[in-house]
Amino acid sequence: MVLLTEEENIVDEKTVCALGLFDGVHLGHRLVIGRAAELAKNGMKTAVFTFDSETVTSKGRLELLLDEEEKRRKISELGADYIYSPDFFLYKDLSAEDFVRKILVGKLNCGAAVCGKDYRFGHEAQGDTELLSRLGEKYGFKVASLDKLMQDGEEVSSSVIREHIRKGEIERANALLGYTFGYRLKVEHGNELGRTWNFPTINQVLPEKTVLPEFGVYCSRVTIDGKRYVGVTNIGVKPTVNSSGLPLAETYIVDFDGDLYGRTVEILLDRFVRPERKFDSFEELKEQISKDCDDTVNFYRLDN
Repeated sequence: MVLLTEEENIVDEKTVCALGLFDGVHLGHRLVIGRAAELAKNGMKTAVFTFDSETVTSKGRLELLLDEEEKRRKISELGADYIYSPDFFLYKDLSAEDFVRKILVGKLNCGAAVCGKDYRFGHEAQGDTELLSRLGEKYGFKVASLDKLMQDGEEVSSSVIREHIRKGEIERANALLGYTFGYRLKVEHGNELGRTWNFPTINQVLPEKTVLPEFGVYCSRVTIDGKRYVGVTNIGVKPTVNSSGLPLAETYIVDFDGDLYGRTVEILLDRFVRPERKFDSFEELKEQISKDCDDTVNFYRLDN
Protein backbone atom coordinates (compact mmCIF):
# COMPACT_ATOMS: atom_id res chain seq x y z
CA MET A 1 0.00 0.00 0.00
CA VAL A 2 1.22 3.48 -0.88
CA LEU A 3 0.71 6.19 1.74
CA LEU A 4 0.33 9.37 -0.27
CA THR A 5 1.89 12.63 0.86
CA GLU A 6 0.43 16.08 0.26
CA GLU A 7 2.67 16.44 -2.82
CA GLU A 8 1.86 13.12 -4.49
CA ASN A 9 -1.00 12.57 -6.95
CA ILE A 10 -2.26 9.39 -8.61
CA VAL A 11 -1.94 10.19 -12.30
CA ASP A 12 -1.85 7.05 -14.43
CA GLU A 13 -4.29 4.73 -12.66
CA LYS A 14 -8.01 5.23 -12.20
CA THR A 15 -9.18 4.41 -8.68
CA VAL A 16 -12.25 3.40 -6.75
CA CYS A 17 -12.19 5.67 -3.70
CA ALA A 18 -13.48 4.50 -0.32
CA LEU A 19 -14.50 7.58 1.66
CA GLY A 20 -14.87 7.86 5.42
CA LEU A 21 -13.11 8.56 8.70
CA PHE A 22 -12.70 4.81 9.30
CA ASP A 23 -11.61 5.58 12.86
CA GLY A 24 -12.31 2.05 14.05
CA VAL A 25 -12.03 0.07 10.79
CA HIS A 26 -15.01 -1.84 12.17
CA LEU A 27 -17.37 -4.13 10.25
CA GLY A 28 -19.26 -1.20 8.69
CA HIS A 29 -16.04 0.47 7.56
CA ARG A 30 -14.80 -2.85 6.23
CA LEU A 31 -17.94 -3.16 4.15
CA VAL A 32 -17.24 0.20 2.45
CA ILE A 33 -13.56 -0.52 1.81
CA GLY A 34 -14.34 -4.06 0.72
CA ARG A 35 -16.93 -2.85 -1.81
CA ALA A 36 -14.38 -0.40 -3.22
CA ALA A 37 -11.81 -3.20 -3.55
CA GLU A 38 -14.40 -5.39 -5.28
CA LEU A 39 -15.30 -2.68 -7.80
CA ALA A 40 -11.63 -1.96 -8.42
CA LYS A 41 -11.13 -5.45 -9.82
CA ASN A 42 -12.48 -4.11 -13.12
CA GLY A 43 -9.15 -2.58 -14.09
CA MET A 44 -8.81 0.06 -11.35
CA LYS A 45 -6.95 0.46 -8.06
CA THR A 46 -8.38 0.88 -4.58
CA ALA A 47 -7.78 4.23 -2.88
CA VAL A 48 -8.91 5.24 0.60
CA PHE A 49 -9.46 8.84 1.58
CA THR A 50 -9.70 9.50 5.29
CA PHE A 51 -8.32 11.94 7.84
CA ASP A 52 -5.74 11.40 10.54
CA SER A 53 -8.25 10.59 13.30
CA GLU A 54 -6.29 12.43 15.98
CA THR A 55 -6.66 15.73 14.10
CA VAL A 56 -10.44 15.64 13.62
CA THR A 57 -12.17 18.37 15.62
CA SER A 58 -15.58 18.46 13.94
CA LYS A 59 -16.85 15.60 16.13
CA GLY A 60 -15.71 17.09 19.44
CA ARG A 61 -13.24 15.11 21.53
CA LEU A 62 -12.76 11.91 19.56
CA GLU A 63 -11.85 8.94 21.76
CA LEU A 64 -9.69 6.75 19.57
CA LEU A 65 -10.38 3.08 18.93
CA LEU A 66 -7.12 2.78 17.00
CA ASP A 67 -3.98 4.86 16.74
CA GLU A 68 -3.18 6.09 13.24
CA GLU A 69 -0.48 3.49 12.55
CA GLU A 70 -2.79 0.61 13.42
CA LYS A 71 -5.66 2.18 11.48
CA ARG A 72 -3.54 2.35 8.33
CA ARG A 73 -2.28 -1.19 8.83
CA LYS A 74 -5.82 -2.56 9.03
CA ILE A 75 -6.88 -0.58 5.95
CA SER A 76 -3.92 -1.99 4.05
CA GLU A 77 -4.94 -5.54 5.04
CA LEU A 78 -8.33 -4.92 3.40
CA GLY A 79 -6.70 -4.50 0.00
CA ALA A 80 -6.14 -0.75 -0.34
CA ASP A 81 -3.51 0.15 -2.94
CA TYR A 82 -3.37 3.80 -1.87
CA ILE A 83 -4.33 5.71 1.23
CA TYR A 84 -4.43 9.46 1.70
CA SER A 85 -4.82 10.41 5.35
CA PRO A 86 -4.05 14.13 5.80
CA ASP A 87 -4.55 16.29 8.87
CA PHE A 88 -8.13 17.51 9.10
CA PHE A 89 -7.12 21.18 9.35
CA LEU A 90 -5.60 21.11 5.84
CA TYR A 91 -9.01 20.69 4.18
CA LYS A 92 -11.63 21.68 6.77
CA ASP A 93 -12.36 24.93 4.93
CA LEU A 94 -12.52 23.39 1.45
CA SER A 95 -15.93 23.60 -0.21
CA ALA A 96 -17.70 20.38 -1.15
CA GLU A 97 -17.10 20.88 -4.88
CA ASP A 98 -13.46 21.88 -4.37
CA PHE A 99 -12.97 18.71 -2.33
CA VAL A 100 -14.29 16.61 -5.20
CA ARG A 101 -12.38 18.52 -7.87
CA LYS A 102 -9.05 18.90 -6.08
CA ILE A 103 -8.86 15.74 -3.97
CA LEU A 104 -11.03 13.01 -5.45
CA VAL A 105 -10.40 13.89 -9.09
CA GLY A 106 -7.17 15.87 -9.05
CA LYS A 107 -5.26 13.85 -6.46
CA LEU A 108 -6.83 10.39 -6.39
CA ASN A 109 -7.90 10.12 -10.06
CA CYS A 110 -11.30 8.88 -8.93
CA GLY A 111 -13.23 6.67 -11.36
CA ALA A 112 -15.82 5.60 -8.76
CA ALA A 113 -16.50 6.34 -5.09
CA VAL A 114 -17.95 4.26 -2.26
CA CYS A 115 -19.17 5.62 1.08
CA GLY A 116 -21.81 5.17 3.74
CA LYS A 117 -25.15 6.91 3.23
CA ASP A 118 -24.40 9.24 6.14
CA TYR A 119 -21.09 10.40 4.65
CA ARG A 120 -20.51 14.16 4.83
CA PHE A 121 -17.75 16.23 3.26
CA GLY A 122 -16.64 19.78 2.55
CA HIS A 123 -16.65 22.91 4.73
CA GLU A 124 -18.92 22.47 7.76
CA ALA A 125 -20.02 19.09 6.33
CA GLN A 126 -22.09 20.83 3.66
CA GLY A 127 -21.85 17.89 1.25
CA ASP A 128 -23.93 14.71 1.48
CA THR A 129 -24.21 11.62 -0.71
CA GLU A 130 -26.83 13.25 -2.94
CA LEU A 131 -24.48 16.15 -3.72
CA LEU A 132 -21.59 13.72 -4.15
CA SER A 133 -23.58 11.83 -6.80
CA ARG A 134 -24.37 15.05 -8.67
CA LEU A 135 -20.73 16.12 -8.56
CA GLY A 136 -19.75 12.64 -9.68
CA GLU A 137 -21.87 13.08 -12.80
CA LYS A 138 -20.19 16.41 -13.44
CA TYR A 139 -16.64 15.13 -12.97
CA GLY A 140 -17.06 11.68 -14.50
CA PHE A 141 -17.34 9.12 -11.70
CA LYS A 142 -20.14 7.03 -10.19
CA VAL A 143 -21.02 6.86 -6.51
CA ALA A 144 -22.18 3.85 -4.47
CA SER A 145 -23.58 4.75 -1.04
CA LEU A 146 -24.18 1.90 1.40
CA ASP A 147 -26.78 1.57 4.15
CA LYS A 148 -25.67 1.40 7.77
CA LEU A 149 -24.66 -2.14 8.70
CA MET A 150 -26.82 -3.73 11.39
CA GLN A 151 -25.91 -6.71 13.56
CA ASP A 152 -28.38 -8.41 15.90
CA GLY A 153 -30.63 -5.35 15.70
CA GLU A 154 -27.81 -2.97 16.60
CA GLU A 155 -26.16 -0.35 14.39
CA VAL A 156 -22.47 -0.97 13.72
CA SER A 157 -20.89 2.41 14.42
CA SER A 158 -17.84 3.76 16.23
CA SER A 159 -20.01 5.56 18.80
CA VAL A 160 -21.91 2.36 19.65
CA ILE A 161 -18.65 0.41 19.93
CA ARG A 162 -17.12 3.06 22.22
CA GLU A 163 -20.13 2.84 24.50
CA HIS A 164 -19.79 -0.95 24.77
CA ILE A 165 -16.10 -0.57 25.63
CA ARG A 166 -16.81 2.07 28.29
CA LYS A 167 -19.31 -0.31 29.91
CA GLY A 168 -16.88 -3.25 29.87
CA GLU A 169 -18.99 -5.04 27.25
CA ILE A 170 -15.82 -5.99 25.44
CA GLU A 171 -17.16 -9.15 23.78
CA ARG A 172 -19.97 -7.16 22.14
CA ALA A 173 -17.53 -4.45 21.08
CA ASN A 174 -15.24 -7.04 19.52
CA ALA A 175 -18.17 -8.56 17.62
CA LEU A 176 -18.97 -5.18 16.04
CA LEU A 177 -15.33 -4.35 15.37
CA GLY A 178 -14.63 -7.61 13.58
CA TYR A 179 -11.39 -7.95 15.52
CA THR A 180 -10.27 -7.84 19.16
CA PHE A 181 -9.89 -4.46 20.84
CA GLY A 182 -6.59 -3.82 22.57
CA TYR A 183 -3.36 -1.89 22.70
CA ARG A 184 0.16 -1.87 21.30
CA LEU A 185 2.04 0.15 23.90
CA LYS A 186 5.47 0.57 25.41
CA VAL A 187 6.10 -1.22 28.71
CA GLU A 188 6.87 1.23 31.52
CA HIS A 189 8.44 0.73 34.95
CA GLY A 190 5.96 0.18 37.77
CA ASN A 191 6.26 -0.30 41.54
CA GLU A 192 7.11 -4.02 41.01
CA LEU A 193 4.93 -5.00 43.96
CA GLY A 194 3.55 -7.98 42.05
CA ARG A 195 7.01 -9.56 41.87
CA THR A 196 7.00 -10.00 45.64
CA TRP A 197 3.77 -12.03 45.28
CA ASN A 198 4.98 -14.15 42.34
CA PHE A 199 2.66 -12.18 40.04
CA PRO A 200 5.09 -9.94 38.09
CA THR A 201 3.22 -7.58 35.79
CA ILE A 202 3.94 -5.23 32.92
CA ASN A 203 2.63 -1.66 33.04
CA GLN A 204 1.47 0.30 30.00
CA VAL A 205 0.21 3.88 30.27
CA LEU A 206 -2.99 4.34 28.27
CA PRO A 207 -2.86 7.25 25.79
CA GLU A 208 -4.96 10.25 26.76
CA LYS A 209 -7.04 10.19 23.55
CA THR A 210 -7.79 6.45 23.65
CA VAL A 211 -11.28 5.26 24.61
CA LEU A 212 -11.09 3.87 28.15
CA PRO A 213 -12.72 0.54 28.95
CA GLU A 214 -14.67 0.00 32.16
CA PHE A 215 -12.03 -0.12 34.90
CA GLY A 216 -11.51 -3.69 35.96
CA VAL A 217 -9.92 -7.03 35.15
CA TYR A 218 -9.98 -8.60 31.69
CA CYS A 219 -8.98 -11.91 30.13
CA SER A 220 -6.37 -10.96 27.58
CA ARG A 221 -4.01 -12.34 25.00
CA VAL A 222 -0.45 -11.03 24.90
CA THR A 223 1.86 -11.22 21.88
CA ILE A 224 5.61 -11.37 22.51
CA ASP A 225 8.03 -12.11 19.67
CA GLY A 226 5.20 -13.58 17.63
CA LYS A 227 4.07 -15.94 20.39
CA ARG A 228 0.70 -15.67 22.13
CA TYR A 229 0.37 -15.88 25.92
CA VAL A 230 -2.62 -15.78 28.28
CA GLY A 231 -2.80 -12.54 30.23
CA VAL A 232 -4.73 -11.10 33.16
CA THR A 233 -5.06 -7.37 32.53
CA ASN A 234 -6.24 -4.77 35.01
CA ILE A 235 -7.40 -1.52 33.41
CA GLY A 236 -7.59 1.32 35.90
CA VAL A 237 -5.71 3.33 38.51
CA LYS A 238 -4.77 0.61 41.05
CA PRO A 239 -6.54 2.22 44.05
CA THR A 240 -5.21 -0.29 46.59
CA VAL A 241 -1.55 0.66 45.99
CA ASN A 242 -2.08 4.44 45.68
CA SER A 243 -0.89 4.91 42.12
CA SER A 244 -0.40 8.25 40.36
CA GLY A 245 -4.01 8.18 39.21
CA LEU A 246 -3.08 7.75 35.54
CA PRO A 247 -5.05 4.98 33.78
CA LEU A 248 -2.85 1.95 33.24
CA ALA A 249 -3.05 -1.45 31.64
CA GLU A 250 -1.30 -3.73 34.13
CA THR A 251 -0.92 -7.31 32.88
CA TYR A 252 0.24 -10.52 34.47
CA ILE A 253 1.43 -12.84 31.69
CA VAL A 254 0.88 -16.51 32.49
CA ASP A 255 3.93 -18.76 32.01
CA PHE A 256 6.21 -15.93 30.88
CA ASP A 257 9.44 -14.89 32.55
CA GLY A 258 11.41 -12.14 30.87
CA ASP A 259 12.30 -8.46 30.82
CA LEU A 260 9.96 -6.42 28.63
CA TYR A 261 10.80 -2.91 29.85
CA GLY A 262 10.98 -0.45 26.98
CA ARG A 263 9.48 -2.87 24.48
CA THR A 264 6.18 -2.45 22.65
CA VAL A 265 3.75 -5.26 23.54
CA GLU A 266 0.29 -6.02 22.15
CA ILE A 267 -2.54 -6.70 24.59
CA LEU A 268 -5.93 -7.90 23.28
CA LEU A 269 -8.98 -7.84 25.59
CA ASP A 270 -11.36 -10.81 25.24
CA ARG A 271 -13.60 -10.82 28.32
CA PHE A 272 -14.50 -8.64 31.29
CA VAL A 273 -13.92 -10.49 34.58
CA ARG A 274 -14.78 -8.03 37.36
CA PRO A 275 -14.79 -4.31 38.17
CA GLU A 276 -11.75 -2.63 39.72
CA ARG A 277 -12.09 -2.03 43.46
CA LYS A 278 -10.01 -1.02 46.44
CA PHE A 279 -9.08 -3.88 48.77
CA ASP A 280 -8.75 -3.62 52.55
CA SER A 281 -5.31 -5.24 52.54
CA PHE A 282 -2.53 -6.35 50.23
CA GLU A 283 -3.22 -9.93 51.29
CA GLU A 284 -6.82 -9.65 50.12
CA LEU A 285 -5.62 -8.16 46.82
CA LYS A 286 -3.10 -10.99 46.40
CA GLU A 287 -5.83 -13.61 46.92
CA GLN A 288 -8.09 -11.91 44.38
CA ILE A 289 -5.29 -11.77 41.78
CA SER A 290 -4.75 -15.52 42.22
CA LYS A 291 -8.47 -16.11 41.66
CA ASP A 292 -8.47 -13.83 38.58
CA CYS A 293 -5.61 -15.86 37.11
CA ASP A 294 -7.48 -19.14 37.65
CA ASP A 295 -10.65 -17.70 36.10
CA THR A 296 -8.73 -16.43 33.08
CA VAL A 297 -6.86 -19.67 32.44
CA ASN A 298 -10.16 -21.58 32.70
CA PHE A 299 -11.82 -19.16 30.27
CA TYR A 300 -9.23 -19.82 27.56
CA ARG A 301 -9.17 -23.55 28.29
CA LEU A 302 -12.93 -23.75 27.79
CA ASP A 303 -12.77 -21.45 24.77
CA ASN A 304 -10.41 -23.89 23.07
